[in-house]
Amino acid sequence: MTCEHALIAKPDEVYAAWTVGLDTWFAQAGTLFLVPEPGRPYFFYNRDEWGRHPHYGRFLELIENQLIEMTWMTGNGTAEGTEGAETILRIELVPERAATKIRLTHSGFVNEKSLAGHQENWPLALKILDEALVGGVKAN
Repeated sequence: MTCEHALIAKPDEVYAAWTVGLDTWFAQAGTLFLVPEPGRPYFFYNRDEWGRHPHYGRFLELIENQLIEMTWMTGNGTAEGTEGAETILRIELVPERAATKIRLTHSGFVNEKSLAGHQENWPLALKILDEALVGGVKAN
């Protein structure tokens, strides 16, 4: 699945929000363990108001302010998230004047239910990221 969204932020701000600032918009504060280097693992729980789900994986490729590729696994012992499957999340950042176009591709789902859930939730998450960046929550 692929979704795109224009974010009102510079590519370096968007890159930082994914690599060091996930807890400013996606992860629950205090749960993020992440070192943005290829091969390094990460772990966090998503925001409590979304229901507590562990997220974990490892970075595959990082090109500063351009590309983030990581494995993405979620699950809480039920048929939710990626159901423990190691999926691939690819985030491409393309500068467009005062904005950044983000192209998010998520692949490797084990079934249609998992795919459908992510197709519904990723556009919402990107809107939350946009609001966080516009609202002055900058990941540094």
